[in-house]
Amino acid sequence: MRMIDHAHMNFELLNRKHVDDRANTREARQSQILARLNALGFQSITDLSDAFRVSDQTIRRDVNALAEQGLCRRSHGGIWPPQALNNADYAERRQQGHAAKQQIAALVAEQVPDGSSIFLGIGTTLELCAVALVHKKNLRVMTNNLNAVVALARNPEIEICIPGGRVRNRDLDIVSAEAHGFFDRYSVDIGIFGVGAISFDGMLLDFHEDEARMHRQLARNCRQRFLAFDASKFGRRATVRHSRITDVDSIFTDRELPAHILKIVNAAGVQVYTPSPSSPTESH
Repeated sequence: MRMIDHAHMNFELLNRKHVDDRANTREARQSQILARLNALGFQSITDLSDAFRVSDQTIRRDVNALAEQGLCRRSHGGIWPPQALNNADYAERRQQGHAAKQQIAALVAEQVPDGSSIFLGIGTTLELCAVALVHKKNLRVMTNNLNAVVALARNPEIEICIPGGRVRNRDLDIVSAEAHGFFDRYSVDIGIFGVGAISFDGMLLDFHEDEARMHRQLARNCRQRFLAFDASKFGRRATVRHSRITDVDSIFTDRELPAHILKIVNAAGVQVYTPSPSSPTESH
């Protein structure tokens, strides 16, 4: 008769349960890492280690596993969300981070005096900037953003100028060749613009050549350059370069910049505004 080693069986069951629990914990943590990544954009290894109270080595194993599945992209010091090379539809982008974009728009409006001349760029954040600016007095606004035009036109004291050319129906903006040179016709107090993506080294990127060209024209014809964006722009995979984050005078965003980007803008003396009791804060 074969004797059953109950102690050995109990050890095997406990060991298997420990392995299963550890696997479940790892899977849960990786799921939460993806949730943070999709909600907040770039995540450093240190940020994730602190958030989940595990070692840097544990987080690196997690993110390596996620990267192998194509669920994130590794870079020096952290991970970025995987993104398509084409931008999402305007209606979809309108819903994403709406509250954060409203906060950004309010910060921008606080820094625009009555009577200013303004360039206003394209995008959902800039549409909300127009909504926040509608109560200002005697603005003169040049924009290729027709959503912004609709918002601003509610105030009869605001003078609005737009370029001619083909309208992008989904976005309701004008970036076609016929519109090139529009911003070169003016010199204004403040240029307010967004960005399609921001690279790890602080390069400002767009999804299309026409968008980047219009942004460059806007930025070179204003005395102050305001860059407004939400944190999801870090790590997106737009490919057309138009300038660097240090080329602007002020940044308006919804949360603290990643440490490596903050170091870059601090060195350049760029002013940073975030929706917190400490804003505005001047980088130095």
